[in-house]
Amino acid sequence: MLSRTTFVALVLLSCASLNAQNASSSASSYQIEEGILYRTGDDLTDGMKKMCRLDIYSPVDAKDFPTVVWFHGGGLTGGKRKIPEQLKSSGIAVVTVDYRLSPNVKVTDCIDDAAAAVAWTFRDIEKYGGSPEKIFVSGHSAGGYLTSMLGLDKKWLKAHQIDADNITGLIPFSGHTITHFTVRAERGIDGKQPIIDEMAPLFHIRKDAPPLLLITGDRDLELLGRYEENAYMWRMMQVIGHPDTELFELDGYNHGGMAGPAFPLLLKFVKKHAK
Repeated sequence: MLSRTTFVALVLLSCASLNAQNASSSASSYQIEEGILYRTGDDLTDGMKKMCRLDIYSPVDAKDFPTVVWFHGGGLTGGKRKIPEQLKSSGIAVVTVDYRLSPNVKVTDCIDDAAAAVAWTFRDIEKYGGSPEKIFVSGHSAGGYLTSMLGLDKKWLKAHQIDADNITGLIPFSGHTITHFTVRAERGIDGKQPIIDEMAPLFHIRKDAPPLLLITGDRDLELLGRYEENAYMWRMMQVIGHPDTELFELDGYNHGGMAGPAFPLLLKFVKKHAK
């Protein structure tokens, strides 16, 4: 875990590195395929057929590149898929995912949709030239919560015949590590009442989880306790002996604004672990 002062210098260096990387990748061409239905079967509901869609943005004429599966934020009640501009022309593929939303479904359905999208990526990424051994999962806010739940609680991906340990790395941006407030709302529990149970990433900490990069905004500008939640996750991963959990606090950025300056850290993490 780095100090807030140290982080400012690190972001400047990371941005410089990202600009150089993007310049070297700009000569490459990219393709996008949109609206892919990632769930299969004869029992798909109309809601699944509408919402369980993804776009894939990938380099052309490249092989074995890394892929980031990206989940949007919105409190599990809103938002829609979009390829982050900061990840374009960076030498990686991006799979951006829509999933069903509360209150139309339960949060467990949101997580299961996310698991199905990651499973699709493992099965299909080679068709686009990517490596199934270099798959990262990331997302902002609610997307960060989905990221951590999929990577730490192995049952979600196991239901889709994927071992969560095969994820190369987890990169939640300002995600809940306690039980999500939309889960609490389903139960009639106030959003300021913290809960840690089976619907909390913290409940599933394990030392054999994939490498984990936790990024939040400024502790004084974030949503209620979001930095402290992630700091506790970082501490407990140290306690149980996880070998590769990092935590960064983006000084001066609030919950919504922290995503932009977090992407250089994501790309640096991908480069490190995709070797």
